Amino acid sequence: MIVAVRKPFQEIKKSIADFQNILVVGCGTCVAVCLAGGKKEVGLLASQLRMSFALDKKEIRISEETPERQCDHEFLETLREPVKEVDCLLSLACGAGVQFLAETYPEKKVFPGVNTSFIGVTEAAGLWTERCRACGDCLLAVTGGICPRTLCAKGLDNGPCGGMMDGKCDVDPERPCAWVSIYERLTSEGRLDQMESMRPPADFRHRTKPGKVTHLAYLRRYHAGSK
Repeated sequence: MIVAVRKPFQEIKKSIADFQNILVVGCGTCVAVCLAGGKKEVGLLASQLRMSFALDKKEIRISEETPERQCDHEFLETLREPVKEVDCLLSLACGAGVQFLAETYPEKKVFPGVNTSFIGVTEAAGLWTERCRACGDCLLAVTGGICPRTLCAKGLDNGPCGGMMDGKCDVDPERPCAWVSIYERLTSEGRLDQMESMRPPADFRHRTKPGKVTHLAYLRRYHAGSK
């Protein structure tokens, strides 16, 4: 999932300080799971903003909406009526959601309320860690399901580097070396031969931005008339 953290309150307040009617828009998926932008977080932030502006003796109207997703036109369409009543939108979705919201309602100013951190997993309650760089050229089949581009501090496709000491990373002595972990995993699986060949330099064509993926079942629809 995409992991995000809420921006500092004063930064958020400053970004919307010139508006009187504000809609705080949450997202019911990734940012809800990581407790940054779900319905509960929308309500808490809206309440904080109301109290803070009241203390400043500033009249301001703040409303709240939390569609299931902000990265999908179908769900953003449910905001059509609430959006008409406000001056600006404060989005608690990831960066993709913020941009899609702004694209869907170009007549409104849109501001982010969170910082998008990474694609990660839930390790424990309140703890999320990065596991994927979305590089477009996955190595997990040959690295025992451990991503060196993410878990190696240097993002090495071949390792370990010369700085590894006693199985730990030289960047952070408390951190296991990703390539030692890969070695141990492949050994336990009887696939250590996967480490015998050097991988060529990364093909950065897979990382061309912005990315675009069209499902095979929809190629005709989205490529009709294109050469």
